Formats: sequence, structure tokens, C-alpha cells
Amino acid sequence: MQDDTVRRTYHLGCPVWACSDWTGSLFSTKDRKKWLGEYSSVFGTVEGNSTFYGLPAMDTVKRWADLSCDGFRFCLKFPKAISHDRRLIDAEVETGLFLDILKVLAEADRLGPSFLQLPPTFSAVEMDRLVSFLEALPAEFPFAVEVRHTDFFDQGATENTFDETLRKLKIDRVLFDSRPLFSKPPSDEAEKISQSKKPRSPHRKTVTGSRPMLRLVGRNSVEDTMPWIEEWAIVIADWLKAGLTPFIFAHSPDEKFAPEFAARLHVQLQSHVSSLPGLPEWPGLKKESGPKQLSLFG
Repeated sequence: MQDDTVRRTYHLGCPVWACSDWTGSLFSTKDRKKWLGEYSSVFGTVEGNSTFYGLPAMDTVKRWADLSCDGFRFCLKFPKAISHDRRLIDAEVETGLFLDILKVLAEADRLGPSFLQLPPTFSAVEMDRLVSFLEALPAEFPFAVEVRHTDFFDQGATENTFDETLRKLKIDRVLFDSRPLFSKPPSDEAEKISQSKKPRSPHRKTVTGSRPMLRLVGRNSVEDTMPWIEEWAIVIADWLKAGLTPFIFAHSPDEKFAPEFAARLHVQLQSHVSSLPGLPEWPGLKKESGPKQLSLFG
């Protein structure tokens, strides 16, 4: 059985678990049915962005749980029908259906913090609505909230109220950092598209719960992202030393580079936490020579 010391300490992952470009490195096969198992043998979590657009069938969710390794955690995004279309108003039916999905994962011991990503237009005017919605969520499930309107970054009354509400409810604030992405002009089409879509929200390191969630948006060159990897590794190390259980997601404009980005972040974190073991060997590299695999992480 794979040593799961890493995933019991913190959870590291990518925005998706299925990317054909990972075949031959993270994946050993082109068989998509085996990808989740191989992905979860290395990484401890994944963002479930597909639930933003629509909910999967219960059988599909059960299959996810069965195919993933012990200790793995799915962090599903609230459906846009709740966050964007209804803006948290009269969304009891949609929320109930989403919570049914979370219950399946919780019963299988595969549930991580589900995150509510609010639209950029969701402002302080709607704070009471947000508080009421969060208070109605079941306390037994872990949640996180990502805000994008400038009101929530005012370093004043609105931001303080938001943070204190999350602390009271033991809900984590999603820490979104796109500084690496916008650090210089795009070097390829994928970075150009990503810069046109990703927000430039002010970055925060605020902790409001026991599971800090970081979504770090890098560049396709891991080397270009290293200054921010080094910065966040220190922060994550402090979280670990404080007994927190972080969830860290490595985003790259082209998804093919996300696993390497995540692996490099882990290596950097090891330089601050000596007891942290290395990531498990990538299934697609198990037959390769040592130097080739080491070059990915060093």
C-alpha cells in the first residue's frame, strides 16, 4: 500500500485529474478509466470544476470514490445555478442536490472542502445574503468561499466582516493568487487566453479555518513561477507547523504543465519541512531511468 503520509499532512493537486498530455509521465496508459486511480496515487486532491456547470449522476460520484486512492479528497465547486444564476436566492433545491453529492463522497471518506466561487459582481451589498446562505450549510461538511469583488479586499469593514463570518462558521477563505500569470506578457497562446480570463484579485494569506485553500495560478514555465513557489512554500510550511491541513492547487495556463508545477512546489516545501516525504513515483515514469524522473522535480 502506498505511504499516504503526505496526504495526511496536506493535500496537493491540480485543477483536473484527466489530461491526455500527462500520458507517459503522470499516466502510464491512454486508458482514461485508469487515470483517476493513477492521478490519486500521486496527488491528494483535485478541484471538481465540472460541478460548476452541472451535477454528475450519483453512480458517477460513487465510481469516483471507488477509483480514487485512500486519503484522496475531491474539492467540488458549487454549481453556478446557485452562485451565479440565483446568486444564493431561493436556491434550496439546487443546494440540496449538491449536498446529496457531497454526502456520497463524505460517506466514502473522499470529501474535501467544497468551494463557493462568487461572481465578480457579488459585492458587499449582498453580504447579508451570503451570511444567511453560509449559516444554513451543514456544519459537518467542510466548505470554502472565493470572493472576487473589490469590496471584499478593502482591508476595512467589509473584508473584516467577511473574514470574521468565515472564522465563526469554521469555513475557509479561498486564497487565489494570479500574480505569477500576470508577471509579464504571455509567452504563448495558452498564457494569452488565461490572462484574458483569470481575475487579478488582490492576493491574501488570511486563514479563517483549519483547511487553508490556495489556488496558485502560475505560468507554463515552472521556472518563471519559482519566486511565488518559494514565497508560498514558506507560508504553507507555517500552516503545517501550526497544525493546519492545507489544500493547494497548482494551476498552469496549459494543463499539461500543472503536475510538474505541483511537484516543484512540493520539493520547495520539503526544504522548509524536513519531515515531509517526497511525492510517490509517477506511474508513467516507473519504467524510466532515475535521472529523467528526477529532472522533473529537481
